[in-house]
Amino acid sequence: MRIAICFALLFHSTVLSNLGWTDEFVSIATVVAPKPNTADEPLADEFSVDKAIHFLDSASLHWQKQRKCFTCHTNFAYLYARGYEKDESAAHAEVRAFAEELVNKRWKEKGPRWDAEVVAAAAALSFDDRMTSGKLHETTRTALDRIWTVQRDDGGWDWLKCDWPPMEIDDHYGATLAAVAVGVAPEDYRETAGAKRGMSSLRKYLQKNPPQNLHHSAMLLWANALHKDLMTPEEQQASVDQLFKLQKTDGGWNFATLGDWKRQDGTPQDVQSSDGYGTGFVVFVLRQIGIASDDPRIVRGTEWLKKNQRVSGRWFTRSLYNDKHHFISHAGTAFALMALGECGELKAD
Repeated sequence: MRIAICFALLFHSTVLSNLGWTDEFVSIATVVAPKPNTADEPLADEFSVDKAIHFLDSASLHWQKQRKCFTCHTNFAYLYARGYEKDESAAHAEVRAFAEELVNKRWKEKGPRWDAEVVAAAAALSFDDRMTSGKLHETTRTALDRIWTVQRDDGGWDWLKCDWPPMEIDDHYGATLAAVAVGVAPEDYRETAGAKRGMSSLRKYLQKNPPQNLHHSAMLLWANALHKDLMTPEEQQASVDQLFKLQKTDGGWNFATLGDWKRQDGTPQDVQSSDGYGTGFVVFVLRQIGIASDDPRIVRGTEWLKKNQRVSGRWFTRSLYNDKHHFISHAGTAFALMALGECGELKAD
């Protein structure tokens, strides 16, 4: 594994050097922490795919290097998005190798830190497989199979509840993410005996635990696009109508309007400003369910994304919990890239 990573580093470094992009090269050895996520960071003069990738590479590798763990808002989200850019990347190889080490070594020696880690890792690896090789990696299969060993009798999972919306706050997110993990897995993983049993139980859980906010509904729309039987047509249309109703006049969406989440200090949420996570996530989900990329509402969303990238390459999103770090900007940047990819907007700089 280390030999493969070193080869990727050497190969990628040579390619970038030949292209004159040496300063943009990011690896675990060379990564520099991105500047803090702040609302006052200037907007970029023009949209840049390369800068978005550079930010995601840097944020994910720095988190990996400093924290030595995975988290939903940064390096798991990174693996959802990174495969949209088809290049030979040392950063991508290193994050992927770290995820495989989590499954193949950490889980075997010490076990997962939480049940949520199993579902999140399986989803990230499944998405990465789908967007890169198109084949189900054996490590991904191992992670997916482990999902069912920690599934509760009611069909759900014990999820992290840290009051950090939307990923670490309630069990419903974990249930829909598990459905996504199975649905995006290549090579018909969903048809395996374990997946069929687990999904049957998960369907019962979702029927007994309907969405409590619009983010729940959007996650369920995403999962339903992959499984086709988790929502009725009427439920789907109602959720789509609600999402479009929340589109701002500038074409974007606001993350805080997708739920009723409380801030740590009790101050009101900003429900007026369009942001990266709200816009990227909603546009991505709407594309998954078949809303055309040339639908005027989707076009307005993609135009907002292209006009509101920051000079660092990220899209800012204010944390709905506190104003310390705004790490949801990392996931927002990942979903912005995914949304633009689904709309055919990722052209080389």
